[in-house]
Amino acid sequence: MQSISGIVYLILIACLLPYLFAVIAKMAGGFKSEDNQNPRSFLANTTGLAARANAAQQNSFESLPLFIAAILLAEYMVIPQFIIMTFGIAYLVFRLLYGLCYLANWATLRSIIWLLSLLCPICLLLLVIKLTA
Repeated sequence: MQSISGIVYLILIACLLPYLFAVIAKMAGGFKSEDNQNPRSFLANTTGLAARANAAQQNSFESLPLFIAAILLAEYMVIPQFIIMTFGIAYLVFRLLYGLCYLANWATLRSIIWLLSLLCPICLLLLVIKLTA
């Protein structure tokens, strides 16, 4: 089996990325200690930058299952490490850019980058399918 340390880092970074946007959302929304009683309600009532950061957080969590499944299946099926790492790193870069576009309120560019980030795990899964066919 291939060395999985790079794969573990990809998954770890992808799992932590939504929390970056959560922190930004709370800071931009003026989060106070008393808001910690119901932080979801607090974030649901934010506007502007805080609301966009919260949406980036939610979308980042939503994209995780597909990414993790694709990475693990590609590793399991022994897709070459450099291919897994290339698509994995590209996914992380696109997801970070996606979040930045969300924060900047650049909707069209954000949608294009979202699509590019989605294509990374899809391409890995297509390679797995091709390998098993």
